[in-house]
Amino acid sequence: MKLNAKTIFKGYAYAWLTLGFFLGSLVLHWWFGWKAFVDEAATHHQAPEMNSYLAEMLRDTFENWQSEFLQLLWQVVGLAYFLYLGSPSSHENDDRLEAKVDALLHFQGDRGKEIIVQLDRHFMRHPRERQPAVGDDELDRLLRGERPPMV
Repeated sequence: MKLNAKTIFKGYAYAWLTLGFFLGSLVLHWWFGWKAFVDEAATHHQAPEMNSYLAEMLRDTFENWQSEFLQLLWQVVGLAYFLYLGSPSSHENDDRLEAKVDALLHFQGDRGKEIIVQLDRHFMRHPRERQPAVGDDELDRLLRGERPPMV
């Protein structure tokens, strides 16, 4: 797949919108901060100094980021990352659904088993992902109506 400007913009539209909102809010925060800083300096009959303003705004900005952005970043990105890695909560109902689909494909005989193998190869998401817990022989016995031994 060749990456061009349209693909990059369209494929990452959510990220571009988020970046736009972030930069817009940052610029407005600093601009209104400057207005308030100038008003406060005027109240004390002083001239506003850029060094004092920068120190104050950087402090306020980083306080905001620590309390809001880092917390949200950890919650969203951290959870998405751990779900991607294959934590137990990322496979909540997949195993049951996959077992049902495998059982239906087994009714198709050898062709169904070939399809299962092809699908397993194609959709394996991560090398550490668990392999199906039910072997072919065990599933075949279940499909014939045999009861599994009691454990």
